[in-house]
Amino acid sequence: MLRWKRLLLYGTLGVIVGLAVTIYLPWYAIGPGPARAVQPLIRFEDRTRYESEGRFVMTSVRYTRLTGFDMLLAWLDPDRAVVARSVLYPEGEDVLEKRERSISQMDSSKLDASVVVLAALTGYPKEHGDGVLVESVVPGCAADGELFPGDRIVSIDGEPIDRYRDASRAIEAAPSGSTLTFDLTVDGEPETVDLVREPCGDIEEPLVGIRMINSFPFDVSISSGEIGGPSAGLMWALGLYDLLTSGDLTGGRTIAGTGVIALDGAVSPIDGIEEKLAAAADAGASVFLVPEGNEEAARASGDHGLELVPVATFDEALAYLGAR
Repeated sequence: MLRWKRLLLYGTLGVIVGLAVTIYLPWYAIGPGPARAVQPLIRFEDRTRYESEGRFVMTSVRYTRLTGFDMLLAWLDPDRAVVARSVLYPEGEDVLEKRERSISQMDSSKLDASVVVLAALTGYPKEHGDGVLVESVVPGCAADGELFPGDRIVSIDGEPIDRYRDASRAIEAAPSGSTLTFDLTVDGEPETVDLVREPCGDIEEPLVGIRMINSFPFDVSISSGEIGGPSAGLMWALGLYDLLTSGDLTGGRTIAGTGVIALDGAVSPIDGIEEKLAAAADAGASVFLVPEGNEEAARASGDHGLELVPVATFDEALAYLGAR
């Protein structure tokens, strides 16, 4: 009899352990994500490439869905926080849609970084390539899910487009409710998309729902893989600038950082600064460029052995690096 009780106890414990390691709970761990050198991910044509002895590193945050056992491990890890699913994905928000939006934000950040660098080093945007580029898409408008950051618009309703102002005029001239035909180049392949100009979301004026920039004077491509969000903009810009200019802004160091970059070079704060500092330290960085809006939280979380350098603009980051 005792043997059967023991077997029953062991069997019950086995079931409990099995459930603890296989059944996912509505909880996530937030922790340091991958930290990657940006220069090897940047490609361009028809310009001299100047490699650096050091590295510019972008940092990220990892979100991990948890089992009961995973939750216990996350609670014991000082670099990870446990949050309810509702914190990351409010009621009614689709996980896949949020993921796709995050990837689009990353793609926009790469374009914005390129705009800032090319405006500083070339005659851009006055000197530009053919067509115009989609910089971002307004959620809920006609272009949402049809056009994506980096798509090249070559004509609208059969009329060739060479500057973003030409594209804006063509769109604004169309009556509300009318359909516009966009001829595109997507990854080198021609595509055609029909979009209706109409009010969308809370916006009363008719829109297609795209923001555009002039095409670049030479091809620039940046690979970000599955990492999403807009926060790598500053590091993309520094990496591209360093590759296009002689000298070495890194000074042989590993320099990490984060920050959303605007088309005018302004650097905005981001989420997850504590986790990104930990990721930078794990990557062997000695310096961390932090948006001014995140400086207080960064210092409160501990510097992780990093020199914290607050910046509000791309030019401020260049000034710090050029003075070292």
